[in-house]
Amino acid sequence: MSTVTEHPTERPTGDLAEHLAGEARTPGLLRLATAGSVDDGKSTLVGRLLHDTKSVLADQMAAVEQASRRRGWTGELADLALLTDGLRAEREQGITIDVAYRYFATARRSFILADCPGHVQYTRNTVTGASTADVVVVLVDARHGVVEQTRRHLAVVGLLRAPHVIVALNKIDLVGDAESVHAAVSADVAALAPVLGLDDVRVVPVSALLGDNVVERSVRTPWYAGPTLLELLENLPTAAQEPSAALRFPVQLVIRPQHGAVDPAHVDYRGYAGHVASGAVAVGDEVVVASSGRRTTVVGIDHGGHSVRHAEAPLSVTLRLADQLDISRGDLIAAAEDAPLPVPSTEAVLCWLAEQPLLPGARVLVKHGTRTVRARVAALHDRLDVAAMLVTPVGAGGAGLNDLVSVSLALAEPLPLEDYARSRDGGSLLVIDPHDGTTLAAGLVGAGLRV
Repeated sequence: MSTVTEHPTERPTGDLAEHLAGEARTPGLLRLATAGSVDDGKSTLVGRLLHDTKSVLADQMAAVEQASRRRGWTGELADLALLTDGLRAEREQGITIDVAYRYFATARRSFILADCPGHVQYTRNTVTGASTADVVVVLVDARHGVVEQTRRHLAVVGLLRAPHVIVALNKIDLVGDAESVHAAVSADVAALAPVLGLDDVRVVPVSALLGDNVVERSVRTPWYAGPTLLELLENLPTAAQEPSAALRFPVQLVIRPQHGAVDPAHVDYRGYAGHVASGAVAVGDEVVVASSGRRTTVVGIDHGGHSVRHAEAPLSVTLRLADQLDISRGDLIAAAEDAPLPVPSTEAVLCWLAEQPLLPGARVLVKHGTRTVRARVAALHDRLDVAAMLVTPVGAGGAGLNDLVSVSLALAEPLPLEDYARSRDGGSLLVIDPHDGTTLAAGLVGAGLRV
């Protein structure tokens, strides 16, 4: 085996290298998703957060005020929900259809926010928004309490292993005995949490319309001594602040300069580009290619045209290795001391996202990381009945839209899968229609249904 020559552009090793490597460590960044039933006030709550944290530009606010007047809005402020309802169909219907991503910041931290739709038929969008969230805010209408869609969203959040959950008890201004309502909902949520695998759940009484306990504390809830919603969001730990997992680096592209297209000194360059899905990597680390088990050493890390000594998730970099191994797009480079073993089959829980039913024997594609392989649904086992909170066998009609169902998958080629409870990245997969490429399901490896 030949050794790859050190890349000639390896120069920055001081402050610049530290700055580039530090881009991956953003302890102030929180990924936030909202969920809840239709008309619980998710978009209004997000709009209130944006407005009260002064994250709305003047021209944006003016446009929202004009749209509010056209719709006959008579409130003191504009209809803040319009700050996030971006699609024309959403504004016309007054609902959220797509996942709306917004970015805002306070003096303490920055946020990436995914406002997910509430309709049952858009539960699949909730899966998308919550899959990478550090915290999920589930709204509950104080007038209705915990309903079936609340339980469905909490079940999805539990399966996705979101580290933190905040139940925002909204419209607290519209109920008579708000303190009793808060206590009742808190008890219902506390009973559901261990059943659905929720480890950290808080209940905050809020009024998105009036701003109570969203950013500022409300004098209308003297019985509530806890933090406001924003105070919680500013102080919750993120994945970047928690102990890091082992290195997982799915290869997206092999970089080999074309002969004559670059300086001759660069022709021996071979790099493997991708993003650090989890953990960290440093020059000198021993790594393994999961598919072959071949070991090698990292001799260089390139980022943005410069070389760095160290990179952490989720930074996108190019790795240079000591040996010229057979590596291509879809391979996984992992920490040598803790690499997953490829397996030819797996048990998983699928959140079925398609209109057509899922039946045993279905031929599908499974995408894990950057690799896609053919697969067969060998068996359907159980489904979670969210309304009754029972696990029942899958009937002859198969699994339907929004069902949470446990299945056995037979893979045409082994994949380095991990239990989702151990790794959100290594244990997640997509099920794809091989005919038209549409996403059929989001899958969680080894995540059993339970109540």
